[in-house]
Amino acid sequence: MKYLLTAAFLILLISCSEREVPENMVDVTNMKRITEILSSDTFMGRQPFTEGEKLAIDFIAGELKKIGFEPPFDGSYFQQVPMYETTSSVTNPVTFNLKGKILQLNAPDEIAISSPMPQESIELKNSKLVFAGFGINAPEYGWDDFSDINLEGKTVVVFVNDPGLYSDDPAFFRGREMTYYGRWTYKYEEAARQGASAILIIHDAQGAGYEFNVPRNSSITSRLFIDDGSEDPICKVTGWLTDDSAEKIFGELGYDIDKLREQAVKPGFKPFEMDASFSANITNKIVRNTSVNVAGIIKGSVNPDEAVVITAHWDHFGVGEKQNGDSIYNGAVDNGTTMAWAFEIGRVAASLKEKPERSIILLFPTAEEQGLIGSEYYTRFPATPMEKTIACLNNDMMVPRGRMKDVTMIGFGYSSLDSLYGTFAAKQDRYLLPDPNSHTGLFFRSDHFPFFKAGVPSIWAYGCFDSREHGKEWALETWNFFINNVYHRPADNYNPEWDWAGVVEDTKLALNITLWLTKVSNPKPYLKELNK
Repeated sequence: MKYLLTAAFLILLISCSEREVPENMVDVTNMKRITEILSSDTFMGRQPFTEGEKLAIDFIAGELKKIGFEPPFDGSYFQQVPMYETTSSVTNPVTFNLKGKILQLNAPDEIAISSPMPQESIELKNSKLVFAGFGINAPEYGWDDFSDINLEGKTVVVFVNDPGLYSDDPAFFRGREMTYYGRWTYKYEEAARQGASAILIIHDAQGAGYEFNVPRNSSITSRLFIDDGSEDPICKVTGWLTDDSAEKIFGELGYDIDKLREQAVKPGFKPFEMDASFSANITNKIVRNTSVNVAGIIKGSVNPDEAVVITAHWDHFGVGEKQNGDSIYNGAVDNGTTMAWAFEIGRVAASLKEKPERSIILLFPTAEEQGLIGSEYYTRFPATPMEKTIACLNNDMMVPRGRMKDVTMIGFGYSSLDSLYGTFAAKQDRYLLPDPNSHTGLFFRSDHFPFFKAGVPSIWAYGCFDSREHGKEWALETWNFFINNVYHRPADNYNPEWDWAGVVEDTKLALNITLWLTKVSNPKPYLKELNK
């Protein structure tokens, strides 16, 4: 049954709250301290399976204990997550046979590939190339980019994102808003289900939402996978082509990339095999180990078996390729500031005289950067059942740039959490902004998404695009600067000159919503069906 939130009821509830004013208890000093410590060189970029992980999880567990959160995993703050790690080395050059002409590409700058297979040597020899549009099989849209073709042993080449990005019809897929079908994770999974040996995604910044440096760097760093004995199919080789490399390949075969995209967005598109093949040799270093989700709980005074979960991943990329003299990927914004946000929500909630009626869980998942592995594992083995998890409030990449008028909603329209945020945002003289870059699929790229798939109302909400002091243009410019010059780079360092006022305001917003969700008799909002 759809649960509707009304502003009148909310206002009445707020006016009847205890004398303590929780939002006035938010202390930016704590947030700065936590961010500076977790993003210092001492933590070596917080990469799973490293000494940096050990330092990070011990610090997080210590902070949870300090603010009064109890261990939720059979007396432990740690949830063991079994994984295997692959570190792929590509034998250069990678070769394409194009109508008898050999094209050589160098990894990782022209082609970014790796292997998810838990084996040391992977050879792909003369694997036939198949162009399959956007690599989507979506029965609800009557869409099948793999119709009438056998992909066994072949390499499928696809565009990033989904056809809706190139349509003016908001009902076609979801228009410019990316669906899960547009995500690289889905494309890898579907290619494997179709029997392909390899998949190559054609990169473009608009469709991906980031520059080529992101898949490039991912291909030369270690990758993590849940080690649960699953027999789900996987491709031998996965990766990305630069747009220039794709144009060389398709141009040599007599195809125009732009015209192929025009064809691929039309219903009825059919995949086709090309007079071309792909060969690559990859050596994998395999490590089997466990990483750790870290969490704490304050148990509800009335319904302790029901919980609101606050998520902020702890991991980043460790020590990697040197850029501008720095090789430590400290992850101050991604995700140090957000861990500070989560801790401050928990610290204030735990210090209130009137304890929450429902439990609050602070969850710091591992391996978010590797595909939401820690949060996916948690939703399979939760501290409280998923059906009794009231909501997941997640955040990621909170850039301290001062106060914002907007509350950007990553996942707007997927649950009536929107109504709740709208009411509390108005009390801060702010407005809700549906993700203006929804074509990049951020909703599918952070730790709330496994909760959403498990049926839990979930959101990622923060001020981002409308600065109170400097306006929208400045906010967009500074955000783009972060994405293009800092995101997933060693440049993501703590800055003592940051203006924390906006992050503090976002913390107060999430705190008030969390406390509301722990008190209302039936707060679980209606969850819309996942429209992949």
